[in-house]
Amino acid sequence: MMTRGIKRGRRRPLALAASVAALAVLAWGAGLFAFAAAIPSEVADTTTRTDAIVVLTGGSGRLDTGLELLSAEKARKIFVSGVYRGVDVAKLLELSKATPQEFECCVSIGHSADNTAGNAKETAAWLKGQGFRSLRLVTSSYHMPRALLEFRHVLPDAELVLHPVFSENVKQDRWWAWPGTSNLIVSEYNKYLIAWTRHLADRLLTGDAAP
Repeated sequence: MMTRGIKRGRRRPLALAASVAALAVLAWGAGLFAFAAAIPSEVADTTTRTDAIVVLTGGSGRLDTGLELLSAEKARKIFVSGVYRGVDVAKLLELSKATPQEFECCVSIGHSADNTAGNAKETAAWLKGQGFRSLRLVTSSYHMPRALLEFRHVLPDAELVLHPVFSENVKQDRWWAWPGTSNLIVSEYNKYLIAWTRHLADRLLTGDAAP
């Protein structure tokens, strides 16, 4: 009888651990679908004019979209964050097949950011230097939730207008049925969770309210 009791005692922590793991997986899965549902499927605001247009490098169509918005006078200036070192404005515009003379006066670039958190910090410093308080954020649709999280963290009082860019290779409709898109969204979701946890930890350590 004693042996059976010992075995039962050993099984209880294992059963508890299995239950906690199962709940964690379910919570992660539910969060994944909520995250995917939060990815923009359209540009909700196409008319608001802001002080600046901010383009985050790293995805196809982002810079061209930003320059089109500048040409449409949706802002006074455009800031491109995360540009490779050694690439100047003229070269950047050349790579985008834009006419340098048309945009060169109104384009600024940043070289210090190598991730989304860096994009937000680099942009915040540039906005402060320009005295700007509003921006239209241009990045890929799947990247927008994480970009918004990072930008809200460093620019809590700024007016942000979201301008997602949609790639033909990213199938947001029934995303789980497309391996390439599902892998991309899972990766973005995990990065979002890491960023959210980092900001929550920072707030708890500094005594601020939780986000």
